[in-house]
Amino acid sequence: MTTYRVCCFLRRFRAASNEPSEELGDVFQAYADGAGGGLTVEGFHRWLCSDANAALDPQKRVYQDMGLPLSHYFIYTGHNSYLTGNQLSSGCSEVPIVKALHDGVRVIELDLWPNAAKDAVEVLHGRTLTSPVGLMKCLEAIREYAFVASPYPVILTLEDHLTPDLQSKVAKMIKETFGDMLYVSETENMAEFPSPDELKGKIIVSTKPPKEYLQTKNDADADEAGVWGEEITDDKVAATAMTTEEKCAAAEEAVAAAAVDEEMQEAETDKKTQHGVDNEYRRLIAIPLTRRKHDMDQDLKVDPDMVTRLSLGEKAYEKAIVTHGAHIIRFTQRNLLRIFPRSTRITSSNYNPLMGWRYGVQMVAANMQGHGRKLWLTQGMFRANGGCGYVKKPDILMNNDPDKLFDPTSKLPVKTRLKVTVYMGDGWRFDFRKTHFDKCSPPDFYARVGIAGVEADTRMEQTKVKMDTWIPAWDHEFEFPLSVPELALLRVEVHESDNHQKDDFGGQTCLPVWELRRGIRSVRLCDHRGEPLRSVKLLMRFDFT
Repeated sequence: MTTYRVCCFLRRFRAASNEPSEELGDVFQAYADGAGGGLTVEGFHRWLCSDANAALDPQKRVYQDMGLPLSHYFIYTGHNSYLTGNQLSSGCSEVPIVKALHDGVRVIELDLWPNAAKDAVEVLHGRTLTSPVGLMKCLEAIREYAFVASPYPVILTLEDHLTPDLQSKVAKMIKETFGDMLYVSETENMAEFPSPDELKGKIIVSTKPPKEYLQTKNDADADEAGVWGEEITDDKVAATAMTTEEKCAAAEEAVAAAAVDEEMQEAETDKKTQHGVDNEYRRLIAIPLTRRKHDMDQDLKVDPDMVTRLSLGEKAYEKAIVTHGAHIIRFTQRNLLRIFPRSTRITSSNYNPLMGWRYGVQMVAANMQGHGRKLWLTQGMFRANGGCGYVKKPDILMNNDPDKLFDPTSKLPVKTRLKVTVYMGDGWRFDFRKTHFDKCSPPDFYARVGIAGVEADTRMEQTKVKMDTWIPAWDHEFEFPLSVPELALLRVEVHESDNHQKDDFGGQTCLPVWELRRGIRSVRLCDHRGEPLRSVKLLMRFDFT
């Protein structure tokens, strides 16, 4: 019995039992054919719940073709990789860079600013109260930890606010720190990107060719969210409901709002290259960042003889997918596109990354310190392909036939149906104190299961609440019709129901649908930061019809 004290009284509850359900017993008998072979139903149940029977391949093998140009892959991309917390007043450090690289992040962003004396380079979120960290600390951390989680290339994106003499210092620091690890392109303009296989063990610098940058201020509107973030939506982008007049107005507004692109601020009054630009610094830039013309037709124009990288702020991108969705898909078939969160997300929250992936955007930048549902999607996507940080884009996004160009907003036929059964969960009793969820009784758990993908596939369902038990047995089956399973992520959350205040968080995970192993599988849950909980697992079943 489990006992809880309520004022002067003791409440007693039946001890939690993790015995296999009747359905699992029937499965065991069907495979054992009555003999058993020395394995009991309890032993069978323990094996089902083990990591060896995980929903994704426990060997974490890289199985996709890694010999295609970089533009063919989604790339695990960080934003403000040096921040330890919010974007307004937190500290800057090499520690979050190390953490990101350990987690498999392949794109690290550093914002470079002169120090107060204008004679050295600091890394910080400019025009805020964030405390700086020295550039050399960041570079040394990248050198040491770049390939601990993946052998595939690390792309170093620089937001450069430096004078030519400081650019010269940066060039020397980068070359001396990385040495042979640094990838230097043989030509100034590449006709096609190298592949991840060709770039194994290499660090690649990507930034704008040196020019003046416009000093601007950041907005100070906070974007608050709960512990696990708001529910996943399409961030109010209603592309299909816009009239032609509204689309034209949106295009004009995008041009007018161009100056708010945080990373792309530049002097409109001086388009000439700075005098004294350091050529060594320029030669380090293997992936040049195109300066926006603030005309989407021009910005997304595909050059058959040269590839490049374009960077768009979240708001500019949201307008672009309404007016230039097909252009984005065609552009990203050869070139790299990076989307970064708007500067008003002071809390380091994120936006729905699927809005980028649906259109082939390779580098959907995420604040790795911005925990919540939208970061969980990013973590889920890059559990795919052995967690190497590169996930091959589905063929539907690489088809350049004008008559067959993918349109994620169109009504698409159902390709497959995913049946998901949530049998039971266990492990909270080992990882949490007895009164963590309820002071007076065992927890009341329910599970939320759903899909994040193209708009037609996105939905969330819920089990019933199992009252007063540390080992809930839901035995609940869901069915999800999928039109684009190649872009679908399975979302799983467990919460503890509370009638008097906000429900407590009990764990979550997000898994790429196309890599789910069929049958009854063990699913380990993570905390709100995405770190695996020591003991908490669900027993689930996956079937495709």
